[in-house]
Amino acid sequence: MNNTRFATVLHILTLLAKAPGEWLSSDWIAGSIQINPVIVRKELGVLQDQGWVISKKGKEGGSMLGVPSREISLADIYKAVKSTSVLGKKNQNPNPKCPVGRHVNAELEQLFAETDALLCATLSHKTLENFVQQFE
Repeated sequence: MNNTRFATVLHILTLLAKAPGEWLSSDWIAGSIQINPVIVRKELGVLQDQGWVISKKGKEGGSMLGVPSREISLADIYKAVKSTSVLGKKNQNPNPKCPVGRHVNAELEQLFAETDALLCATLSHKTLENFVQQFE
């Protein structure tokens, strides 16, 4: 599994939290992360849908944090961008004639759910504000 969405979104939110009241452009944010601004705009759309970010179009536009950073847990961020289990994906078509293949995905589903629950429990005790404080 090689998904950078969590890291990218946390980077975006950290930049916005460190610049309260400032409109940061997607180009400027992308420069900090060294990624394409299109990716930043896509993720900003997700963050707007969550109600965490507000954006303004135009030459003087940009994005800023729309809620206090203490109100966003790292678990909330993980859930907003999660596309697969932290352990990855199951094999699509294991052999149903094999005694392992026949049951492996059901057992993996349980393991994946337990692992995600543990991760979310840990992340729920950390906020964006806690994370941002490391950069002061």
